Amino acid sequence: MQRNARKVPRLICLFGLGCLLFNYPLLAVFNIPFRVLGVPVLYVYLFVVWACLIGLVGWIVEQPD
Repeated sequence: MQRNARKVPRLICLFGLGCLLFNYPLLAVFNIPFRVLGVPVLYVYLFVVWACLIGLVGWIVEQPD
């Protein structure tokens, strides 16, 4: 149990960050009629945030104890 004592709070904070990043106020900021390489900015934002969160979870979980 001691091995995961530092990972659990970090993962909980990351979950909270994900909730904030996928919530209304920030999504409204990126919901504009502009395209990046033909893709709407909102979709680019969602994909980049999603990929970063997955990368951070992997980094936290795979860190040596």
